[in-house]
Amino acid sequence: MFRAFLKLGLTSFGGPIAHLGYFRTELVVRRRWVDEAGYADLVALCQFLPGPASSQVGYALGLMRGGPLGGLAAWCAFTLPSALLMLLFALGAGRLEGPLGAGLIHGLKLVAVAVVAQAVWSMARTLTPDLQRVSIALGAILLLVLSGGPAGQVGAIAVGSVAGLWLCRADAAPACRLAFPVSRRVGRMALAAFALGLVGLPLAAMASGSHGIALFDVFYRSGALVFGGGHVVLPLLEEGVVRPGWIGPDAFLAGYGVAQAVPGPLFTFAAFLGAAMEPGPNGLAGALLCLVAIFTPGLLLVTGVLPFWSALRTRPRVQAAMRGANAAVVGLLALALYDPLWTNTILGPADVAVAVTGFVLLTALKCPPWAVVVMTAASGLAMAALDPAAFA
Repeated sequence: MFRAFLKLGLTSFGGPIAHLGYFRTELVVRRRWVDEAGYADLVALCQFLPGPASSQVGYALGLMRGGPLGGLAAWCAFTLPSALLMLLFALGAGRLEGPLGAGLIHGLKLVAVAVVAQAVWSMARTLTPDLQRVSIALGAILLLVLSGGPAGQVGAIAVGSVAGLWLCRADAAPACRLAFPVSRRVGRMALAAFALGLVGLPLAAMASGSHGIALFDVFYRSGALVFGGGHVVLPLLEEGVVRPGWIGPDAFLAGYGVAQAVPGPLFTFAAFLGAAMEPGPNGLAGALLCLVAIFTPGLLLVTGVLPFWSALRTRPRVQAAMRGANAAVVGLLALALYDPLWTNTILGPADVAVAVTGFVLLTALKCPPWAVVVMTAASGLAMAALDPAAFA
């Protein structure tokens, strides 16, 4: 199990949708661990739930094939390569000094603009295809502008879910064809643990004053509220770690840019943040803490929902609420595209040209994200070489 998913962790470039394609080729077509119908149902479950869909699919396949140890082996192997690369970048980022180092960091920030713009474009087409869901997305933007902060983000998703109950009703999905080897008792325990973390961690952080618990809370909450795609973690983490001053906006966006160039799940961006942040825990301990925190809620949710999925999936009201939440997430990510990405990164016409070129390469020409990262990083270096004073 570990060997199969390590291969995927080393070679799965291109984001969660591409990861699911790699999984299908390796595990459905080549290894025949699950049939097409079962895999489709598993993908539907993980896209239905908040959290990193590709990591959840990998974990669920490991759980199905090898029990709890199989699930753990699958998650560790798929996550390890990109987490190590992000940790190494965090440890070496402090050595990027002088105009060329600043230019490289600026180029990595520009790729973040292009990638998030592509995510907003593709998610808007998929998740807000009608006037009702466009209205929910616009309402979420308005709510975030008026309130802001973590409470505003949670509130926008919650209000979107309630609005979806009234505006996003549709026919129920067909019944699930795949049985999962998880008892209902274990499922209830996992869901209880998920809820306990979401409610109890903020209280524990306030009561103890511990920075480590506060850090775990920020990443746990971010992992628990990612609806619609991994890129949604950007505004959640930006609010949680940049606003308090734990990491600078330039380093934050540069790390996010690097995360587009490595294989494996985007959530390993947490390893970079955990290693690079101040105050401690940071370094290797901080990277491990943040990685565990951001992935835990998604894995608990999958474990908890597996025994109830067949019945849950056919309930129109549950589906309607999820459609509303996903529409609200489009608004949340669109606002993040403007602030902090655009306001902190686009400083002149040259930056606009590089970011737009990256967006076109991703959307129209379907270039792989790592190639766009290389292009924008080279553009940043070229701008610094041509005008060193601007990056001094």
